[in-house]
Amino acid sequence: MTNLIIYLVAALVGGGALGYAGRIYIARRQKDQASQKQKELLLQAKDEALKIKEEAKKEEEKARRELQELEKSLRRREEVIDNRLEVVEQEKSKIIEKEKEIEKIKNEIIEIRTTQQEALEKLSNLKKEEARDLLLAQVEREYKDDLIRKIKEQKEIAREEAQSIAREILSSIIQRLASEHTVETTTTAVSLPSDEMKGRIIGREGRNIQIFEKETGTDLIIDDTPDTVVISAFDPIRRHVAKIALEKLIADGRIQPTRIEEVVQKAKEEIGHQVKEAGDAAAYEVGVAGLHPDLLKILGRLKFRTSYGQNVLQHSIESAYIAGMLASELGADVNLAKKAALLHDIGKAVDHDIPGPHHHISGDIAKKYGLSEDIVHAIMAHHDDIEAKSVEAIIVKAADAISSSRPGARRETLENYVKRLEELENIANTFPGVEKSYAIQAGREVRILVKPEEIDDLDAIKLSKNIAKKIEEDLQYPGLIKVNVIRETRAIEFAK
Repeated sequence: MTNLIIYLVAALVGGGALGYAGRIYIARRQKDQASQKQKELLLQAKDEALKIKEEAKKEEEKARRELQELEKSLRRREEVIDNRLEVVEQEKSKIIEKEKEIEKIKNEIIEIRTTQQEALEKLSNLKKEEARDLLLAQVEREYKDDLIRKIKEQKEIAREEAQSIAREILSSIIQRLASEHTVETTTTAVSLPSDEMKGRIIGREGRNIQIFEKETGTDLIIDDTPDTVVISAFDPIRRHVAKIALEKLIADGRIQPTRIEEVVQKAKEEIGHQVKEAGDAAAYEVGVAGLHPDLLKILGRLKFRTSYGQNVLQHSIESAYIAGMLASELGADVNLAKKAALLHDIGKAVDHDIPGPHHHISGDIAKKYGLSEDIVHAIMAHHDDIEAKSVEAIIVKAADAISSSRPGARRETLENYVKRLEELENIANTFPGVEKSYAIQAGREVRILVKPEEIDDLDAIKLSKNIAKKIEEDLQYPGLIKVNVIRETRAIEFAK
């Protein structure tokens, strides 16, 4: 303390040496204070470290205890699982033993039954199949009347229920469908103002008719028929292009090669527009959206195609209406049924270019333009060579038949009509026991008279089923054909 006072006095006096010594003392003093503070901080840090260490030890001890408890719990669970597995293994062994016992008993039963069957066959001198056939024949003889009555009752009940439901659905649909009885037919005959026009159509050395046939892809038949020229071609589009072009040339009067080429090209463009508009209009009319434009063009070509006098495009539209109403009544997919019915005959638009049945071609076209497998199947299954595997496919098949067979829908040539009736009678006549057969009601029913001494009542039922099956396999026909087997017994006696 004394030294501090001396230094302070020296500093105050302002002596140079003493001032310097004072500054040294102050610096040392500050250094000592800093060292003291450093020691205090070190002690404080050590205390904090000890506290953290103690807390870490406590946490470690706590975690160790928890792990020990968890380990004990897992061991207990492992013991329980081991016990259960042991019980399961014991039960499995018991089940295997029981299965072996059951298999042994089963083999013993089979062996006993085989032994008994062999013993019975020795006693009766009959094989198992022979005994079964004998028993069935005996039951048939003894209970023939009961069987016939039961079969008729069940068939009558099923028929009445089915007819009632079908009549209700079909009557509702037919009432909602308004279609014309007179159907559009395409024609290849072109009227001429005079026979003089035939020479102008032929042209000098046949140049006009040659260029016309080359440009249109058709044949012009010019014969002795007055004031008429006939256009012949398998393709209905070509035929209509030729018809329009020829009518325009006749109206214009200028018939020469250059003019023919120009008019035919304009006729093709006009038919192309008509085809596109017809396809778009058909899809819009029945409410089918999302079809590919090229698919609609193919659909529009059906406007110029007929089948038995029925316009195929109109038939497709009508079928789509019927399919939609049937699907609605039956709870099926209405959009799928309408789309498939609209496109079911689209193959007829190109069947003269692509070989194969038209319904197969239709399915291939639908598949090409990305339609679903359900739609493709419904299209291809509307004839009998492919089995219908969905409700919608059956609906499309029924709609096609209804539209084709309704009154006024189609016309049939006399030759085909007579041929179909003859085939129907011939099929019935091939069965043994048939005396006569008559196709009546325009081929909708075949009435068969059987020989009563050869065919009994039960055989008559079997015969009707066999004839119906044979007709389904051998004939193509729209709608249904009723097979009516009649067995009549007459007792005649003379009074003398």
